[in-house]
Amino acid sequence: MTHEELMRKACELSAENVAQGGGPFGAVIARNGEIIATGVNRVTANCDPTAHAEVSAIRAAATRLGTFNLKGCTIYTSCEPCPMCLSAIYWAHLDAIYYGNNKQDAARIGFDDQFIYDELALPPHRRRILLHPLLRDEAQIAFKLWEEKADRVEY
Repeated sequence: MTHEELMRKACELSAENVAQGGGPFGAVIARNGEIIATGVNRVTANCDPTAHAEVSAIRAAATRLGTFNLKGCTIYTSCEPCPMCLSAIYWAHLDAIYYGNNKQDAARIGFDDQFIYDELALPPHRRRILLHPLLRDEAQIAFKLWEEKADRVEY
């Protein structure tokens, strides 16, 4: 399939999802023009704030391929990814992102993520949700075990 065909599929998924009670977002992950997995926004339908289209597609693709590393794959999403989805895309090692609507389009219909970008730019002590370091010495035990683990899988 071409880039345009894969993007059309993402857009079709987003429109179908609205009709099925979900948010207006769809995503397709492909490798060499073949669809590996799809995802739609099911945040309210599943009561899951992480059930964005891109994250759902990444989970499905990783399961189908049996790996957390999606290098060689491309994501097509009906909207420019939010900060969470963009992070997930980087963690999944996807090669490229194609998107339809931009973040300004999303903000115009009530999906404004600018506050997250603004929060991330602040020092932790000035953020709306405060970060509180606690029991670092105890938390370090697992990190030390990881460092010493000879058969760990790097990601």
